[in-house]
Amino acid sequence: MASGLPVAGLDGPRARPRFAVAAPLGATIPGEAELLDVWLTERLPRWRVREALAATLPPGHALVDTYDVWLGEAPLPGRVSASVYRAVVEPVADAAAVRRAAVELRAETALPRTRRKGEATVAYDLRPFIEAIDVEGGDAAPGAAATMIVRMTLRHDPERGVGRPDELLAALSERSGVGLVTRSLVRERLVLATPPSPEAPAPRARGPRPRPGG
Repeated sequence: MASGLPVAGLDGPRARPRFAVAAPLGATIPGEAELLDVWLTERLPRWRVREALAATLPPGHALVDTYDVWLGEAPLPGRVSASVYRAVVEPVADAAAVRRAAVELRAETALPRTRRKGEATVAYDLRPFIEAIDVEGGDAAPGAAATMIVRMTLRHDPERGVGRPDELLAALSERSGVGLVTRSLVRERLVLATPPSPEAPAPRARGPRPRPGG
């Protein structure tokens, strides 16, 4: 490995570095704070790991931070509960309508929609994936269009899959009646579920105390 770090899995006949990406991300969507687990065969100071990784990152990437994680902690991919996306959309000739639509989508109990999957059309419910929608900006002079930031927190579900930002933006555009064009879309961060607290050991049963002289 170019970093020179003692990454697990490189010592076998078929060297494969042991690491795990927290959540896959589409090739067209950049991430600002992605998470990755890397297993080392030797415990090293964090500063040394940071320097080794920062020196070998591909162009366009930057190392934000490193963390020393207990080996017994739950796997990172299984702890991701949601993704936070930030979209810049335009034109927004009626910002108030977009804000109302965001509130209405959150208030719905179900949002039946369809999408293409290969050659077939699949029906699904978008609502269970929506955790939060925040709309910022969009205010401009009367009759003029402006840009708007839509921040979406979309849930990950082990059975249903993950919420897709393009689907929510399409629903927002349809509900508001405003034709929104996405100028940029990034995943700001991942939301991790709090691991369960370890159970307290059960108290041991105590027998009767022996009597003095018994």
